[in-house]
Amino acid sequence: MPQFVHIHNHSHYSLLDGACRIDDLIQAAVDNGMPAVALTDHGVMFGAIEFYKKAQKAGVKPIVGMEAYIVTRGSRFDRSSQTVESGGRRAAYHHLLLLARDETGYRNLIKLSSLGHIEGYYYKPRLDTEILRKHRDGLLATSACAGGVVSAHLAAGNDTEAYAAAEIYKDIFGEDFYIEIQNHGIEREDLIRQKAPRLARELGLKLVATNDVHYLKHEHAVPHNIMLLIPDASSTNTPDYSKLRYQTDQAYFKSSAEMAELFREYPEAISSTLEIAEKCNLQLDLKKMHMPKFPIPADSGVE
Repeated sequence: MPQFVHIHNHSHYSLLDGACRIDDLIQAAVDNGMPAVALTDHGVMFGAIEFYKKAQKAGVKPIVGMEAYIVTRGSRFDRSSQTVESGGRRAAYHHLLLLARDETGYRNLIKLSSLGHIEGYYYKPRLDTEILRKHRDGLLATSACAGGVVSAHLAAGNDTEAYAAAEIYKDIFGEDFYIEIQNHGIEREDLIRQKAPRLARELGLKLVATNDVHYLKHEHAVPHNIMLLIPDASSTNTPDYSKLRYQTDQAYFKSSAEMAELFREYPEAISSTLEIAEKCNLQLDLKKMHMPKFPIPADSGVE
């Protein structure tokens, strides 16, 4: 029986952030004997249909999702900058992983991604709890990475805020909200793993272990880092390519054995990946897909 399923993965559709191609991500799941794999690009669903079709063809269950940006102070309509992560000023937000359990969830993901761009865009396509409550049906959520809606508070020592945030998302998603833990060799993740089990236990939630996959192999860490630094490069500035912006070289597609060893103290978090994969059963009839029509004006001169 497979030990683990990757549910937190970024492709090249996470623009200038993820370095996995859809075909390679699916092939990695096949090569590792995993029955399912997720696609959770940052705030967008550009790769959803390509991923869904190719995963099904490869005999791997596709889990379609998105790593959303959630406004945690105010609403998605606010346009005020606050420093919430190292490396610059940006609108206050944290991450939340959303996965489609069924077609209703898939359609809600489409709505959320669109509304994030139309109503909430400020540095990132942001959502808030109001819109999440409105479009929560068919969705499963996890608390995401160290910059997530719960984990960021744990890492900062704001445990009271972490508990309050977890209660909010438990109220929205019920038993389909999981507390995510990661281990990329980063100090703040160690602190999160120390605190998260107690929080989950006291609030009646489950832990889930993930690797924040941004590239396929360990040796891809440096090329991936060069890609991250492209926006910083100019004729007057040469970035330090030797300094990993992600502070780790562990954001690759790890085997079940590697993940089981990393989280040997949290076997239930490994099992939760299989539980989540079983809950996510998206079925799309692509023959019924309807594309918009853009009529050409009669006086345009175009035939």
